[in-house]
Parts: sequence; structure tokens; C-alpha cells
Amino acid sequence: MNRNDATKQFHGGDDRLAELIDSSQPVELPAPDTDVPMVSRSVRLPLETYERVRAAADARGIGVTTLMRQWIEAGLTELDDSATVSLADVRRALAALSRPTAA
Repeated sequence: MNRNDATKQFHGGDDRLAELIDSSQPVELPAPDTDVPMVSRSVRLPLETYERVRAAADARGIGVTTLMRQWIEAGLTELDDSATVSLADVRRALAALSRPTAA
């Protein structure tokens, strides 16, 4: 049965759609990837911004949502006066310390 036929049957009160649903096989839902309850929110971004975020996520081998969540958590940590520093920043700081300074 295609979508249009199913919609017509539903709106027409046809009981065959209910029978079709009742006769379907149960479906296993995927297990959540976390024990922490999550909330889904929609964020509107300019296309260019989204593409930059997607490229950054791809470069890290993670999903866009995961990267956004990490950035939000880092930003919130900064508001709490906690120290969250990227590994790249740490490496740059250490490299700068190992260079002799001009006198």
C-alpha cells in the first residue's frame, strides 16, 4: 500500500488500515547511545556556518551534533570559570615555551 492510499483509507475511516498495522511485525528500536537523558532542539544556522561546522566535525571524525554539544559544554564550562583548553592550544603554548625568547 502506498502513502496516498493509506492516507485516504485513514481519513475515510477504513478499518483495513488498522488491520494492516495490527498484522505488521514488531520493530526493534535502537538502544540509546547514552544513559543521560537528552533533549532535542532545533537550531537555525546560515548555510556557510553549518558547512564550516560539518567540515570541523568531519576533520575530527565525529558527528555535527556531537561537536556542537562539545562546544556548548566547553562554553558553559568557561562561564563557570573552569579551565577547558583545547589540545591544540596546549601544544602551541608548550611549543612557545620551548623557544628561546629574543633579548
